[in-house]
Amino acid sequence: MAASKTDPKGEPKKGKGWIAILALLTLVAGGTGGALGYYFLSTVEKAVDAKKQEEHDKATKVLAYTGDLSTRSVGPLVSNLADSGDTWIRFEGSIIYKTGAIQTPDIAVAEIRQDILAYLRTVSLAQVEGASGLQHLREDLNERVQLRTKGAVRELVVETLIVQ
Repeated sequence: MAASKTDPKGEPKKGKGWIAILALLTLVAGGTGGALGYYFLSTVEKAVDAKKQEEHDKATKVLAYTGDLSTRSVGPLVSNLADSGDTWIRFEGSIIYKTGAIQTPDIAVAEIRQDILAYLRTVSLAQVEGASGLQHLREDLNERVQLRTKGAVRELVVETLIVQ
């Protein structure tokens, strides 16, 4: 007869093999989880870096301010709005243009100031409220500047706009 393994009390030994298998499976699962976590982390980091690079490339393409550009401040303009005499608007901005595109920048800035001031006097408070109102105002002013300078000015940058 074959002798069976028993503990000191005479009962058969159980569990040591199962404990070893369970410990081995735990180590394999932990190693697999760690490897997958590292793989997913590196994949996410690569995707985030690619997204940042894409946004940076997009931003540099949109701005495209390269070469010899000049800027001139339009200065502060204060005017009342069209719908009431109690509401005032203060505007400060700058123009960006290619150096040499405007023969007399000081005269062009003075004409642009007059155009902006004349336009601001026709604007009502409802037209400049909110983000879309500000965007429309900015587009309208840029269009007026483009017409005044026959396309020599690349952009009118709104620096400060206060409605009081």
